Amino acid sequence: MAHTDRFLLAAVMGWPVMHSRSPMMHNHWLAEHGLEGAYVPLAIEPGALGPALRALHPLKFAGCNLTIPHKQDALAIVDEIDETARRIGAISCVTVRADGSLHGTNNDCYGFIENVLEAEPTFRFDAGPVVVMGAGGGARAVVWALAQRGAKEIRLVNRTLSRAQRITDDFGAPVRAIEWAQRHEALEGACLLVNTTSQGMVGMEPLDLTLQHLPASALVADIIYTPLETLLLREARLRGNRTLNGLGMLLHQGRPAWKSWFGIEPAVTPRLRAIIEASL
Repeated sequence: MAHTDRFLLAAVMGWPVMHSRSPMMHNHWLAEHGLEGAYVPLAIEPGALGPALRALHPLKFAGCNLTIPHKQDALAIVDEIDETARRIGAISCVTVRADGSLHGTNNDCYGFIENVLEAEPTFRFDAGPVVVMGAGGGARAVVWALAQRGAKEIRLVNRTLSRAQRITDDFGAPVRAIEWAQRHEALEGACLLVNTTSQGMVGMEPLDLTLQHLPASALVADIIYTPLETLLLREARLRGNRTLNGLGMLLHQGRPAWKSWFGIEPAVTPRLRAIIEASL
């Protein structure tokens, strides 16, 4: 699809938002494809998302990504929500259609799976139990993605059991809520461990989890990418587990957004990854 006749615009909306690496990634793709345009961070306060999203069409934006705290609020604002966003209960990407209507989807689940498969192309999501730490929006996207990929048992562990149980009730089998006190034993026999909490992020306490019950063959993934290696990933690597940080999830979730906005599916290249890593 040629866009030589117009200046392409897209954005990320959040509060705060200036820490986001999305503008760096998307502007790299614009330059890589020789397109005139810009992807900008928009600091939208809570409660102001509706007018901000409705302004996209008159301002000629192709769409936007959404980050904290707007992903759930957007459900009540956009005109159409696809099945993925509806089941996850959050929107990460909005596309502005020609008539001005807004379509919402969630690409976080796609980004998570593609991140795993880029690192482990033959990974089998049905090879054993999967343990997911956390029960927030990130967990919902990861659990939905895992279920879609055929995971037969997903052990969902959260400090507040009722939040994990809510996801279990929403998604049903193969998800099972696990008491926080049983978190260490829940790793027994797992083929994959995923941290979806903010624990381990720069400025946060590390995840309180010992890995003695985790098989050495398991993959350990963290959706955090600041730092690139959390304490969880370091401990897993030192005991011989394969590890995966969350940077690839960020990079890969941008690809379907571009396909929807501009009709182009960009590539996640080593150069792009190096540019983002250098900024962290």
